[in-house]
Amino acid sequence: MPYRASFYTLGCRLNQAETAIISKTFEEKGYQIVDFGNETDLCVINTCSVTEHSEAKCRNIIRSVLRKSPRAFIAVTGCYAQIGVDSLKKIKGIDLIAGTEYKMKLARYVQEPLKLPTPVILHSRRISRDNFTLEATGNHDEVTRANLKIQDGCDFFCTFCIIPFTRGRERSRKLGDLLQEATELARQGHKEIVLTGVNIGRYSDEGKTLLDVIKALEEIEEIQRIRITSIEPTTVQEEVIDHMASSQKLCPYFHIPVQSGDDKILRAMNRRYTVRDYVQFIERIVQKVPDVGLGTDVIVGFPGEGEAEFENTRRLLEELPLSYAHVFSYSKRPMTKASKMKETVHPEIIKERSQILRELSAKKRQQFYSRYLGRTVRVLFETRNEEGIFTGLTCNYMRVGTITGLDLSRQIRDVKITEILGDMALGILV
Repeated sequence: MPYRASFYTLGCRLNQAETAIISKTFEEKGYQIVDFGNETDLCVINTCSVTEHSEAKCRNIIRSVLRKSPRAFIAVTGCYAQIGVDSLKKIKGIDLIAGTEYKMKLARYVQEPLKLPTPVILHSRRISRDNFTLEATGNHDEVTRANLKIQDGCDFFCTFCIIPFTRGRERSRKLGDLLQEATELARQGHKEIVLTGVNIGRYSDEGKTLLDVIKALEEIEEIQRIRITSIEPTTVQEEVIDHMASSQKLCPYFHIPVQSGDDKILRAMNRRYTVRDYVQFIERIVQKVPDVGLGTDVIVGFPGEGEAEFENTRRLLEELPLSYAHVFSYSKRPMTKASKMKETVHPEIIKERSQILRELSAKKRQQFYSRYLGRTVRVLFETRNEEGIFTGLTCNYMRVGTITGLDLSRQIRDVKITEILGDMALGILV
């Protein structure tokens, strides 16, 4: 019987893209890939360190796997494996800790998934700065929209962010290599490709930019949608906005982190724009791209955030034409400049402010969805939810559901929106 392997991903879409590739490299070695939670011989946990909560969840996942499969070989990789080696070494049952430099070649280092008395540690403080290729096509069998890694690392060093220490400096994937994976993903039936990275607006390979990546992907006939994930406001080329306005494949959607609506806090965060810059940028997008969907990230409780600074953020989110906001509580991270700042915000105040912004985000989503009542939209369907409603996404990132007995998986269908139900629009197939 072949060895069984399962995988668990914490954190961002980039982690998801990487896990999909790591999974494929083990499958190519003869492993049988099983769903996480089933008994397994090997479990790879791709970790996140963006918050303390992420690291705590990683430790809980490891213990959960060992309760289910006490003889499983546990391989921990990802961001926590890069900066949290000392903490991970203390968890009994881990067999391999692989830092960033070794992550994408993990399958090479596991000859047989047999328990070890102490963990093998593959770690280097030096992370390559060279542009890169990847060894496999991601294993995205269970999802409709395939994540495509095009970039890694960051040179911006925002004072709250640990990513430059966990992933290293910015580097890009070679254009020919990412196109090869995209072509294979399209052949497998993925109609939408989601571009992922740490700072994808800084993509650069032999003079090629993000816009060149998009245009090259548009040439792959089977790909019907290309979606840009989170992108820094100062890195979006004006040409990308112009192209989005006329493209038949590039989704009219941006997720652009603002982090704060107060200039004092933005300076303390080492963000590269002012509130006015951000507002003008969003206004340009809305003017140029019809029906664009706009999301953002915001951090609550950054050191020095008083009532006035928070109110500036709340007011900005309310006034901007956003469809939603992801709200994060500030988490003190080692090695970052913000970790040394003294003007901390009480956790209860952070909790209260976060709830205010989450309620505002829900209101913004309802307002955005309500604009489409009575209109017909095109939906790429994914799966049936727990309530029996088949759901999918529009190109501008609106979640749409329909009640049907048909299997709509991976189909793009027209839906007339009839009502708004929480964080989803309901409609009927046209």
